[in-house]
Amino acid sequence: MKKQFWIFSVVLTGSFLLAQNQPARAADSPAAGGAEAATKGKTPDRAAAYYHFALAHMYEEQVATYGRSELANKAIEEYRAAIDADPASAYLTSGLAELYAKTGRIRDAVVEAQDIIKRSPNNLEARRLLGRIYLRSLGDMQAGSGSQSVLKLAIEQYEQIVRLQPDSMDDHLLLGRLYRLNNDLQKAENEFKTAVKLQPDSEEAVTTLAYLYNELGDTARAAQVLSSVPNTQRSAKLYSALGYTYEQQKQYKNAVEAYRHAIEQDRDNLDAIRGLAQNLLNDGQVDAALEQYKVIADANPEDAQTYVRIAEIYRKQGKFDLALENLKKAESMVQDSVEVPYNIAAIYQAQGRYDEAIPIMRDLLKKSEKPEGKYSNGERSNRAVFLERLGTIYREQGNNPAANEIFREIVALGGDENIERGYQQIIDTWREAKDWQKATEAAKEAVQKLPSSRDLKMVLAAQQADMGDADKALKDVRAMLKGDANSDDRQIYITLAQMNTRLRRFSDAEQALDKAEQLASKTDDKEYVWFLRGSTFERAKRYAEAEEQFKKVLASDPEHASTLNYLGYMLADQNTKLEEALGYIKRAVDLDPANGAYLDSIGWAYFRMGKYELAEENLLKASQKINTDPTVHDHLGDLYQKTGRLKLAASNWERALTEWNRTIAAEVDPADQARVQKKLDSAKMKLAKEEGAKQ
Repeated sequence: MKKQFWIFSVVLTGSFLLAQNQPARAADSPAAGGAEAATKGKTPDRAAAYYHFALAHMYEEQVATYGRSELANKAIEEYRAAIDADPASAYLTSGLAELYAKTGRIRDAVVEAQDIIKRSPNNLEARRLLGRIYLRSLGDMQAGSGSQSVLKLAIEQYEQIVRLQPDSMDDHLLLGRLYRLNNDLQKAENEFKTAVKLQPDSEEAVTTLAYLYNELGDTARAAQVLSSVPNTQRSAKLYSALGYTYEQQKQYKNAVEAYRHAIEQDRDNLDAIRGLAQNLLNDGQVDAALEQYKVIADANPEDAQTYVRIAEIYRKQGKFDLALENLKKAESMVQDSVEVPYNIAAIYQAQGRYDEAIPIMRDLLKKSEKPEGKYSNGERSNRAVFLERLGTIYREQGNNPAANEIFREIVALGGDENIERGYQQIIDTWREAKDWQKATEAAKEAVQKLPSSRDLKMVLAAQQADMGDADKALKDVRAMLKGDANSDDRQIYITLAQMNTRLRRFSDAEQALDKAEQLASKTDDKEYVWFLRGSTFERAKRYAEAEEQFKKVLASDPEHASTLNYLGYMLADQNTKLEEALGYIKRAVDLDPANGAYLDSIGWAYFRMGKYELAEENLLKASQKINTDPTVHDHLGDLYQKTGRLKLAASNWERALTEWNRTIAAEVDPADQARVQKKLDSAKMKLAKEEGAKQ
């Protein structure tokens, strides 16, 4: 029979690591005397062995009851006596090894088990004992070279265990998880598939395989595995896995339905309720999502993360005070959190409360600072996020020198990702300030700093094209194409399309987008191509074709904010389908209520509909967010003219022309300039006549 094995806690020590890396020596083994006697031909005394084993077992049970160390020592002594009487007994040596493990003498347990396996490689119990020890040790260790070593030892034992007992589903699942931990995904998949084959109705095996496919990005196979289980046999856990899979596929309505089934079977399953809430939010059902998060908060008032999610919804709705209220609740529960103050700073930024946001971000940076800049990868990544947020706050505040000083700190963190990230923000800062020469200089500096970066080279080329050197810039980008099926030429074609669209070479842009779409395998990539094709058609004034592309994006992702805004604005600007246009823009604003471009769009839609108070309210908000945008000032000018405030109209049209004059040709439509100039001239003449009449 199999001996019972109690769960024990392992504290990994240097001596254990030493033991698992060294062969068991005869002098070190507790059964050394017995083994030596066996080699001398000693006749086993099985009666004595049984007697001592019975005593050992009695003391072992007393250890479990009373937990006294002297009883454990007595049990070990009796095991040794039993082994001395019958040194060839693998059962006795396995029992001693397990006792060592249960009483925390891990080094002795490992040595004993290794000695058994050395003499009997197919001893399943000894291998299971070693496997359990290594598994428990993995849980007690921090990530590092030591843990990787123990992981490999665990894999080695469980590979032998499934060889010796190939019909154990649990062992195949466990080995698969170990392979997954070792990033050996193909072997992990094979073990999980074996587990499903052994027990097709096991929800543990089915969901584990499905989660692996999700992790690999193969959501179709994940859904196939989960859907193979009949509806009548699906548990709450399986429905939750199915909901997660649909979420990865962006099939949010299906995800909502799956999570609802999970909750029907287990109404106290807060994880399923979280999944339901998230997918209601993904599907644009904001109020329903908020209701579910409130259910979680009522069930577990100490769940800080739920208050963070509630705050996120309120922030998206523009209800910043309610968002802050919930973040303050979360903050009182998790004082050491970085996520909560970060989100508070983000809300202050959205409210324009820059002087309150800046100290919060400065404090996060101070707390996360390490001597001599020695950061782990995770710490470096967090610090880059903090710096980026602080830099954008300074930029929105109009303090561009401070913003770029912060962005240069991101560059100084090192690593290709941070260098690219920092320089991109520096370039964007100069572009928003309409200092095109400094933006170009920053792009050149970035390429010199990281000459291997294809992305930075494309940024520089796009900047040079905007500055008038279009043909050379396009040639430089085309030279990056490899024509290799394994290369990522898709992004290069995207860049070529964007450059050609800005240059109004629409036919070339379309050809590049066609190439990009052929290379797009992910849904997100295809959606981006459709969006860009729509914007290209719009700039070419092919509005019906643009509308078709934008609606194609929304059919795939109903919450694609940029598309909602672009389509809504295009329709409103054409003074057509105004109710439909307003609906699109409202959804975009709901998703990003602080976005200046979206506020301008909704203000312009209201203007077209003759709702001038709402138009003015939103256009003024937009002008506060993007004060250097000429289109916003043009729209305000039209509003003021329509409402009888001609001086304000003329002032805004003049500002629009000033901003256009500071803008590179790629971002200016000469027809728009001419139209505004005509309106301004007419307004000035009318104002002059009115002034003359007064005199």
